Amino acid sequence: MKNFNILRTFLALFTLFFMSACNSSDAVTNSEQRCPKCNMSTHESNINTAKLHNKAKTYVFDDIGCLVLWAKDTDTDLNGSDVEVFSNDTQKYIPASNAFFTTDEQTPMNYGFSAYEKKRSSSIKIDEVSIKMLRGEHMANPKIRKQMLAN
Repeated sequence: MKNFNILRTFLALFTLFFMSACNSSDAVTNSEQRCPKCNMSTHESNINTAKLHNKAKTYVFDDIGCLVLWAKDTDTDLNGSDVEVFSNDTQKYIPASNAFFTTDEQTPMNYGFSAYEKKRSSSIKIDEVSIKMLRGEHMANPKIRKQMLAN
């Protein structure tokens, strides 16, 4: 009988521990989140990250390219979604539709697209970023990388 009480106490404590661990996941920080496309941990610095707010859930991506590819895979319309990108010049999240993107910078997945709030020379808008990503016209493509670095 004594062994049964010890086992019952152990199971009760284990259940309480397990239940409390499950409930604590609501307060996940950026450094603990993972990109839904490539499963890379998102950076605490936020540089090159993108957020998609969709149906009471926020998805955080380590690279704008991952967001575009994930949207295609999940049939998510980026134009009809609330998308924010981290601006490298103002160090804050801004609507992706207001951002200007450079195409040749170092990014977590090497796609090369970095967002800025203020227009820069040779920058493009989010629609063109999407087109270039879906065509494979990004810095992770060795042929495109060679062309861009030669210019």
